[in-house]
Amino acid sequence: MPTPRPLSSPALLAVAMLLVTFAIAPHEAWARVKLITLPARERVEIQLDNEQATLVEEERIVPLVKGENQVDFSWANTQIDPGSIVFRVLGGAGKDGPDVNVLSVSYPPNESALVWTVSASDSGSARVRISYILGNLTKSFNYRAVASNDETTLDLSQYMRLKNFANEEFAGAGVWAGFGPKFSKPIGLNETKELLIERFKAVPIEKTYTCNPAEYDYLDRPQNKLRVPMHYVIKNDKEHGLGAAALPFGKIRIFIAGGGDDPQAGTAFLGEDWGKFTPRDDEMRLYLGVAQDVVVKRTIEKNETRRVSGNLYDQELIVKYEIENFKKKPVRLDLVENLRHLRSEVRPDSGRDVEWELGKETTFNDGPDQERSTAEQLTFHAELPAAGDDGKAEKVVHKLHITLKNEW
Repeated sequence: MPTPRPLSSPALLAVAMLLVTFAIAPHEAWARVKLITLPARERVEIQLDNEQATLVEEERIVPLVKGENQVDFSWANTQIDPGSIVFRVLGGAGKDGPDVNVLSVSYPPNESALVWTVSASDSGSARVRISYILGNLTKSFNYRAVASNDETTLDLSQYMRLKNFANEEFAGAGVWAGFGPKFSKPIGLNETKELLIERFKAVPIEKTYTCNPAEYDYLDRPQNKLRVPMHYVIKNDKEHGLGAAALPFGKIRIFIAGGGDDPQAGTAFLGEDWGKFTPRDDEMRLYLGVAQDVVVKRTIEKNETRRVSGNLYDQELIVKYEIENFKKKPVRLDLVENLRHLRSEVRPDSGRDVEWELGKETTFNDGPDQERSTAEQLTFHAELPAAGDDGKAEKVVHKLHITLKNEW
């Protein structure tokens, strides 16, 4: 009996046919002979929608003889999960193809291989489908965001980067990220490839200025100046030209278009941020840096303790904000107060939930933003006029009057 000839594929991932010749005597054991010419893949689909696993599904046309045949699937040095392999016979390759059934599966000892025994009603070809989980074929996402010069819209390009270190190559594979269109791309050995997935034009954005001492702290603590980060806020919904699918986590390079009417004015680089995973109808915030021309001084103007009964007290506070906008255009500032953080500034934190009540000296006319506020964090808005032609800013003063109830 001849010695089996090893597969010649460098990745050692192959489907080979072992044919049983029925002219041999019944007492003779039929040999396992791997054919040199392997059936080419007719179709390959790679699904990357799962964060933990990559699903590969391939189809091949295999020749069969009447009676029992063996289909040999080998994956030495390839990152295939053996427990995930599924083999299916889709039927004869032509309209007059044989009827084919899978009889059994075996695992040759000391080999990275599976052997399926299949029966064919007649000689001919059959289409088979093999699917499996493949390791070291991974994806990541990144974006390019170009804001309009007036910072009201941006063009968002979404890219998927494929890294193939699975020791297998796929010619003309259909690639699907779990959303958006499918791509037909060859994926070579040890190759990194970047694909443009989607391009969203003129997505409406909001540029925000936010101060939140609990999250962003002070820019200059001795002078009570808060840090005021700037963000572009993107809403992932249909109204804003998005919302077809979640936006995956990924690095975002942010640019702004040149000014004037010249479409060739180019772009300027603003910075980079990591875009969080953003489900539909949620917001993605892109960090742009700290505003130097919006100045906020925050002080606790009133801090009084009133005994309620026993060891329960009410803590009455007035937080004062002195705000100046040195920009040449009006700005809306978001002022955020985390009430647990505020309590820890004036008394030991008991760990209990915060009970609170707004006082009459609060100057934010519209009250807390109902959509962005929670039981323990309040968001207010301050409209700031533009600086004058002489560069001087009008000082805007706001106060938050709040009583923390039943503290101890």
